[in-house]
Amino acid sequence: MTRQEALEIVKQYVKNINLRRHMFAVEAAMAAYAEKFGEDEQRYRVAGLLHDFDWEIHPTLKEHPQEGAKILREKGVDEEMIQTILSHADHTGIARTKRIDKALAACDEITGLIVAVTLVRPSKKLSDVTLESVQKKWKTKEFARGVNREDIEKSAADLGVDVWDHVQTVLDAMKSIAGEIGL
Repeated sequence: MTRQEALEIVKQYVKNINLRRHMFAVEAAMAAYAEKFGEDEQRYRVAGLLHDFDWEIHPTLKEHPQEGAKILREKGVDEEMIQTILSHADHTGIARTKRIDKALAACDEITGLIVAVTLVRPSKKLSDVTLESVQKKWKTKEFARGVNREDIEKSAADLGVDVWDHVQTVLDAMKSIAGEIGL
């Protein structure tokens, strides 16, 4: 599947601009990891774009992403990609066996924390966010309470990267598309 084909699915199913921005952020982070690992950038991008495409129509853990997988099959998405998307959600029980699976899980949650750090900056600009500003907010458990820091640490370790190197990689990737994601 091409990025453009994945983007068409996103346009069809995702109307919420913030959800789209999240998916673009994860896509950018995935592309950075594809480059870092010498893997197929388009494949990593597609996984990042599609991982939450069904959240608006299946907004419960009982349905997402399992019901979305059925739609992806109908659209001809290959089973390996579907397994990657299913594996990003712990509750599916799908093991993360490939590097792309681990990268998707690692990139998903951290983008939310980086967005939260950005939005409390006076400028609300990603360009003003540093690794140090993320680290400072990381320590404040009340800040971005919904972001599970243990999951971020675990998924970075599973991917084989230091958590702070991971944060920097994702932050840099997000900065490269700051205009697209409104930050």
